[in-house]
Amino acid sequence: MRITGIDVYAYAVGYVHGTYVMSGGREATHEDGTLVRLRTDEGLVGWGEVTTLGRTYLPTSPGTIRAGLAELAPALLGLDPTRPSVVNRVLDATLLGQPYAKSAVDIACWDLAGKALDRPVADLLGGVLTERWPLYEAVPLGEPAAMAAFVARRRAAGIERFQLKVGNEPRADVDRTRACVEAGGPSTVVVADANGGWDLASARTAVHGLAGLSGPPVFVEQPCRTTADCALVHRGSPLPLVLDESVSTLADVWAAKQDAGAVSVNLKISRVGGLTRTALLRDAMQELGLRVSLEDMWGGDVITAAVSQLAASTRPESLFMTSFFNDWTDGHVAGHQPRSVDGHGSLPDGPGLGVEVDVSLLGEPVLTLSA
Repeated sequence: MRITGIDVYAYAVGYVHGTYVMSGGREATHEDGTLVRLRTDEGLVGWGEVTTLGRTYLPTSPGTIRAGLAELAPALLGLDPTRPSVVNRVLDATLLGQPYAKSAVDIACWDLAGKALDRPVADLLGGVLTERWPLYEAVPLGEPAAMAAFVARRRAAGIERFQLKVGNEPRADVDRTRACVEAGGPSTVVVADANGGWDLASARTAVHGLAGLSGPPVFVEQPCRTTADCALVHRGSPLPLVLDESVSTLADVWAAKQDAGAVSVNLKISRVGGLTRTALLRDAMQELGLRVSLEDMWGGDVITAAVSQLAASTRPESLFMTSFFNDWTDGHVAGHQPRSVDGHGSLPDGPGLGVEVDVSLLGEPVLTLSA
């Protein structure tokens, strides 16, 4: 099989709960998503997605990603997409860095590899180990009562794992977390996620306050921007630490465990550079005894399908937090598949990613190239 064409589409991905708010005043109601279609000489097509969360969350943007794809596209023509590692070597030899642009291409290659073999991507990643898993949902930063009401509302839909957006004034963040813990039940898991929004003093204040809350320990996620600062904050704390934005390589995973004492890492597919590298880090984390969280920055049906393939092929005892973004957003370009049920996710039916994009819902490509 050979790649004979690449099409890049832009599409709007709205947040279904109104306004998504993070630390530092970062807000989102709609995001500018990017879908990549790889066409082949055998008539099969593969899809990938990368959708940013604003322009100040991670070092990328829709324009940056599409500029990277324009640089990479000519090098893809003629490659065999069923060999993702070979494709990644060509991508890395063509353009240094730019994992976000490469991620969408890598996902599309895995989609094609699965379709060529008539198997879900999860089988190609080692096999389905988890057929049904609990999902988490992020709680936008707001007043304590509003955040608690969000938790109560989503618990009614079956969600029992929540990632609270904190990272502003630490005492107010403790109040926000307390309200959400009280709105939860005995099986509710609460993660206070600062998205790197605290400085050292604020993070220490917040962690001290969070340690004093009654009930099961609250997980603290990415209190500061760097792993080194997170390690300083976590020193002496009884609360379990989760890292996210500061981890993108295998060396970062090792430092997360050995230097920071983290118990889990949240792997975002696009930050790592695609399914190929995410699966590598996921497997290493499982061997290191770390809990695995799987997601991306944002997105709709396609990225949700990619996350589901990773989740299904992860050991159930290792899988910690997983999001179905198409529960949070209206990016339903593939019939709102995969679909969650009672707060749990599962694989969509079908080979590859298991979803088929309805091209009629998209406009003209913003970039197209054919052999």
